[in-house]
Amino acid sequence: MAFHFARPEGFNFRPGQTIDITLLDPPETDAEGNTRTFSIASAPSDHHLMIATRVRDSAFKRVLSKASPGLDLKIEGPGGDFTLHRKTEKPAVFLAGGIGITPFLSMVRHTAHEKTNQQLYLFYSNRHPEDAAFLDLLTETARQHPDIHLIATMTEMENSHREWNGEAGHIDKQMLTRHLPSLAGPTFYVAGPPKMVTALRNMLIAASVDEDDIRAEEFPGY
Repeated sequence: MAFHFARPEGFNFRPGQTIDITLLDPPETDAEGNTRTFSIASAPSDHHLMIATRVRDSAFKRVLSKASPGLDLKIEGPGGDFTLHRKTEKPAVFLAGGIGITPFLSMVRHTAHEKTNQQLYLFYSNRHPEDAAFLDLLTETARQHPDIHLIATMTEMENSHREWNGEAGHIDKQMLTRHLPSLAGPTFYVAGPPKMVTALRNMLIAASVDEDDIRAEEFPGY
């Protein structure tokens, strides 16, 4: 689910940053508490703030999923340094798994809005298209902006009811080399479940990518 919030006056952020959201006096709570950290999925040019999350069975997520306008909450931030590098002549390669797409959605939409002509390559892995949040929006954005390259891949198409003509299988060195001019040169950004982030980071290092060119953000499933 995606959630949209009124953007506080004067609130500025860089694509890829996070906010802490605290529910104030919620109707229910549990041992996990009333605060969560989310990547900002909206772009800095948007008039609202958006987050997106898998809805788990926790008090926080139940309250959020049933919320209506007027919900009292506190937003703290922005924070984090998982942000797009400023040298637009240096390509960026995004490796996203599942809801790890949220910081990259902000980066992609900001780049499209600013028309920086920076080369972005987004590899986006999901089990099947039904699971792929914002896939249609990203596909349309890439179609309109030739400097933004979307490579979506599905790992369990046998469980899907939709047709798929794109990549299949997990992101690996072979998939990267099919779509990238070179593995040397870009900055790589990895976001998704912890096991996926670790595996992709190790894969990049084994492929001789400079560790200084790898940035990672884990999305634990809370």
